[in-house]
Amino acid sequence: MSGGTVLFWRLRRNPLRRRADLVQAWLGLGLFLAALAATPVALFWSGDTAHRHYARTAQQQAATRQPTTAVLLEDARRHPEPGSAEERRTRYPVRVGFTGPGGTARTATADVRPGLPAGSTVRVWAGADGRLTGPPLDADQVRSRAMGWAVIGALAVQGAAAAAYGVAAGVLRRRTLAAWDAAWAETAPRWTTSS
Repeated sequence: MSGGTVLFWRLRRNPLRRRADLVQAWLGLGLFLAALAATPVALFWSGDTAHRHYARTAQQQAATRQPTTAVLLEDARRHPEPGSAEERRTRYPVRVGFTGPGGTARTATADVRPGLPAGSTVRVWAGADGRLTGPPLDADQVRSRAMGWAVIGALAVQGAAAAAYGVAAGVLRRRTLAAWDAAWAETAPRWTTSS
């Protein structure tokens, strides 16, 4: 039997239906409807909250990070598969020199494309403290992170409803089994014969 068939079997009148079946069916239906109603709310709320958070983070990063040019102080490693798609995505750590905030000369390690010779220039981002950092979040990154949190919020509602149903079904099952044990303990002596 499918889940929907079992749910409606538990709701309809029949001599085999126990009170626990009816409680479990109504509980399942109620949790399903509650999750159905709460999912869009959770989706919007978590996505909106995340979007506002990451938009503020992007603004703060844009205000405190500045692009600068760095010079490679050593050759970057060569990739074992030159010209491959993997080479285009790969970055290797290399010591670079750059001018930090206030015009101070600094050195650090930056990830650069494979095979760049010493003396090549690359664009890097420096924070207010003069350390190298990543670029500020762009609009696409803010949007994708917000969408990720929206999906997590929606899945959390579904997961919470499923967990609540599972716990309640387990409690009802244990009570039903305990009632059967009690009924059998009362009935068993009448079914056994003594020799």
